[in-house]
Amino acid sequence: MTTVAPLVITGCGVVSPAGVGLEPLAAAVNGTGREEADLEAIGGEFPPMPLAATPGLRPEEYLGRKGIRSLDRTTQLALVASNRALAGLGAPLADRDRARTGVVIGTSTGSIRSSSEFSRETLVREKPYLVRASFFPNSVMNFCASQIAIWNALRGVNATIADGRVSALAAVRYARNAIVQGHVDRALVGAVEELCPQSAWAWYLSGALTPAAAVGEGAAVFVVETSEGAAAAGRAPLAELLACEVGTLGMSDVRRGLAVCVERALGRSGVPAEAVTAVSLSATGLRGLGPAEEDGVRGALGDLPPHQIRTAALVGESFSASGALQIAGLLAEWRAGAAIGPAALVTSVGDDGNVGCLVVRRPAL
Repeated sequence: MTTVAPLVITGCGVVSPAGVGLEPLAAAVNGTGREEADLEAIGGEFPPMPLAATPGLRPEEYLGRKGIRSLDRTTQLALVASNRALAGLGAPLADRDRARTGVVIGTSTGSIRSSSEFSRETLVREKPYLVRASFFPNSVMNFCASQIAIWNALRGVNATIADGRVSALAAVRYARNAIVQGHVDRALVGAVEELCPQSAWAWYLSGALTPAAAVGEGAAVFVVETSEGAAAAGRAPLAELLACEVGTLGMSDVRRGLAVCVERALGRSGVPAEAVTAVSLSATGLRGLGPAEEDGVRGALGDLPPHQIRTAALVGESFSASGALQIAGLLAEWRAGAAIGPAALVTSVGDDGNVGCLVVRRPAL
């Protein structure tokens, strides 16, 4: 199997129920917990179940006040995460670099609340269905990715990837292809999911979560580029992305599907199974999927690695953003000085049969 050259993460921005940045996420990993969800700031009627929201989200602190009032929560989360990722580069991108910088964002359907409320307007307003036009832009699935590009003057590839719970890893793979094939030099890559009454009620009525599992939200965005590009710009890598594989084998064989995906990713990365000492698992709190994901990793490695990271247990079930928050959780563990080896897996499974695996390596000091 052909191996692939690694890409590197040089900037990271994360917004989660732990707070803004890797430091609060690292603190949550170390057991300090998270703040109680401020549902009044979100608005609406929520079901009686555990919920995890970003505490005290104030996008104006990072973006300024102009233009944010009309933005939905999905876009606000992603814009703040993108702002923090770019700020982590140390110096602003030059205009010529912005022309060669793309945006690839994973999502479920964009802002579920915006699209639901716009659709409801067509049913409850007087004929001829006079919907409020101001509701429409936020209801479009690629609104978030386009706003990231507009706010940051990024003129490269702009893509929105909707692949359920595997959306974040599918976005990483898409961005890798765009960079390797020369369409862009770097990309802001990540995923976002908002907490809203519509999605919370869907989780509650589906019964898909275990009783203790919270519905969460969050966004994590990474600056991804070649190691050569990072070195030329003087940017130190936070992590190396060695290989990313996604696929669909159907729900009836999700265990074998994930095992095949992990084996393929390890083969392309050149990392032997015995070198993997950590895995970031996605399906914590999901009935049935959690054991299936663990069995898939065992099928590829022989057993679960000694260090297992369960980000969803800290920040809640965030669906399409889960993979991006898992990557951020791994970076947070490394930053917190966790005694884990340099090679790790980030895995993802969905109840639609989709599977994904990313091989990540900690850069040598």
